[in-house]
Amino acid sequence: MSALTKNAPGAIETARMIESGEMTATQAVRQRLEIIEQLEPELKAWVYVDESGALDAAERIDAAPVSGKLRGVPIAVKDIFAVRDMPWRCGSAIWKDRVAGFDAGAVALARGAGGIALGKTETTEFAFYQPTRTRNPHDPSRTPGGSSSGSAAAVACGMVPLAFGTQTSGSIIRPASFCGVVGFKPSFDLVETGGVAPLSRGLDTVGVFARSVPDAALFVEALTGLDLQPDASAAPPKLPVYRSPVWNEAEPELVQAWAAFETGLGDKVSECEFAPEIVAAFEDAPGLHARIMAMEAAEALAHEHAEWPDLLSDALRAELEKGSAFAGDQKIADRQAMRSLRHLVDGLVPRDAVWLTPSSTGPAPLFESGTGSPSFNRIWSLLGLPCCSVPLLQTDAGLPMGVQVVGAMGNDRGVLTVADWLMSRFLPD
Repeated sequence: MSALTKNAPGAIETARMIESGEMTATQAVRQRLEIIEQLEPELKAWVYVDESGALDAAERIDAAPVSGKLRGVPIAVKDIFAVRDMPWRCGSAIWKDRVAGFDAGAVALARGAGGIALGKTETTEFAFYQPTRTRNPHDPSRTPGGSSSGSAAAVACGMVPLAFGTQTSGSIIRPASFCGVVGFKPSFDLVETGGVAPLSRGLDTVGVFARSVPDAALFVEALTGLDLQPDASAAPPKLPVYRSPVWNEAEPELVQAWAAFETGLGDKVSECEFAPEIVAAFEDAPGLHARIMAMEAAEALAHEHAEWPDLLSDALRAELEKGSAFAGDQKIADRQAMRSLRHLVDGLVPRDAVWLTPSSTGPAPLFESGTGSPSFNRIWSLLGLPCCSVPLLQTDAGLPMGVQVVGAMGNDRGVLTVADWLMSRFLPD
């Protein structure tokens, strides 16, 4: 699998080759379809592959003048996004027969930039924690993480150069860490969420998977019109490290790899110095995130819970019942606490701030144990901050783990610049 990944060009290279005439969009699509045909029986990353639709779209692109940042680049779409004429099941038997009649806003923007939707990738049930059937490309006995399971796995093994994901808790950063790819969660509300099945309206964020940071930046540029390409000339003078209040949940493999990583940073590493009131607030942030997620999930999935409770997993049904049980005053107080914390951080953290923290508690756990812990992701998802996981760490057995680059709200390009700098200097062979 790793050989296929290395041989398949990334998104920027694919678009360049198509523009220069070295490759057609049709050839780019066929190349990825061949990889899917070979690897899908074992990895099970896809809900649906639209071979004929993708080839038709590629032929139209080949016949048109060169345009669009994503011209001819094949893209995978997590199956909580609506994609016209494709299944829209959200990982649930409730919607097993549903077909979308329209494109989610982000999908329409990707198509408008020349991207080709190759199909729908597996998601956990309504982007919660119930595992999918997808396996980890590095070790099929392990989980790829969730909820963007299929998207992370598909990028990791070269089935596509780009894939859509979403994050409410840790659903981009954690799978990226487990699968050894780049996962980028932009600032909250930067990318359009219309047409994406909601789980928590105050937390849900559309993001992307890629094999390189510039490729991830290209994808989000195409969706937002922003200039997000990393500044290749920038070398950070210091890189603050913040192990976070949940460091006690770090597994031995992570503790060992993280210590070596900090040593490798040499004189660039520094201690992250948040204001005392921020540090104190971070202690309660994971619990606040969990409550808000439960409350808003109960509202977002009220119809499914009322009409088909027996078709929900036990874990999701319990989560919705917990969220429904919170009193109205508790909901108001928690949402106000979230707004106050975001305001506090926005006011006290410099606009150009970036810091490093783990992406996950350790390597991908065994498939039967679930999709892994989002402990190292909850605080940043609650705050809506931009995060990028880069695959810089490994266990002794070669399983990947990520370093998470986090930045102040709106400092997406700064996060991507540091992430790219780290990958260019510390990526293991």
